[in-house]
Amino acid sequence: MVDSATESLAHHLQRIEVDGFTILPKLIGTDLIDQIKQELAPFLAGQHPGRNDFEGFHSERVYALLNKAPSVAKIIEHPTILPILDALLPPGFLLSAALAIDVHPGETPQPLHIDDNAGNLPYRRPRAHFGISTIWALDDFTADNGATEIVAGSHRWPEERQATEAEITKVLMPAGSVIVFLGTLLHRGGANRSSTDRLAITPQYCMPGLRQIENMTLAVPPSVAAQYSSRVQALLGYSTIDPGFMGYVDGVHPKRLIDTNYQGRRARGLESPGLATLSTEHQPSANA
Repeated sequence: MVDSATESLAHHLQRIEVDGFTILPKLIGTDLIDQIKQELAPFLAGQHPGRNDFEGFHSERVYALLNKAPSVAKIIEHPTILPILDALLPPGFLLSAALAIDVHPGETPQPLHIDDNAGNLPYRRPRAHFGISTIWALDDFTADNGATEIVAGSHRWPEERQATEAEITKVLMPAGSVIVFLGTLLHRGGANRSSTDRLAITPQYCMPGLRQIENMTLAVPPSVAAQYSSRVQALLGYSTIDPGFMGYVDGVHPKRLIDTNYQGRRARGLESPGLATLSTEHQPSANA
């Protein structure tokens, strides 16, 4: 018998395959929303408006969230979202970006864009995704307050295809909901024609071998990273690609920088990554 969690996961993965996105309504409650808003309040005082049309001249953005609003970790490693990410990205995937976006009245629509080509990688769409984005609504996303807008199915489009206004759909969802979408899906922040702000958090994740959009190991100092769970630490970059050792620091696992009790492979009775990846068929024969 298939349990409800497995059935739900399969449903969301199918929606992502077909449309490029899925929405999970009311995944977090008002207590966590209020806690995150309280932690963000000192950084959303109207002092740092967007610097260009993409950031939004009538918007505020807060970067380095895990160094400023620790409760955000609860959505970054949310137990309902992680299985979706685990199914769509290779083991050892990273947190590529995590920011808050507060869209004020008067904001105009962003240009349509994708999230997983910030490094201008030389691979044209259609192609496999390199990352997964999530956007958590901390306020209701309504038809007029700057709700995210997506182009369903655009993850399969060629690079040169442009979306028409008729193909753009507003993501309407109550506070506490989250949209999960492929890094190749066209989307944008919408215009805020209301009289109130619209606040969201957007954690974005990428393949383990790619450079993160935000330099997480500098954005979140080691002393702060040490306070988080092992999963969040690994997402920040205190991890290596396994099998292998990509991501090491001074020849050892980066976790040693933040955890004095960390035990390496040898202490745990494991082979070195170099030997573990050398298959029998590639080992020299006795006659060599």
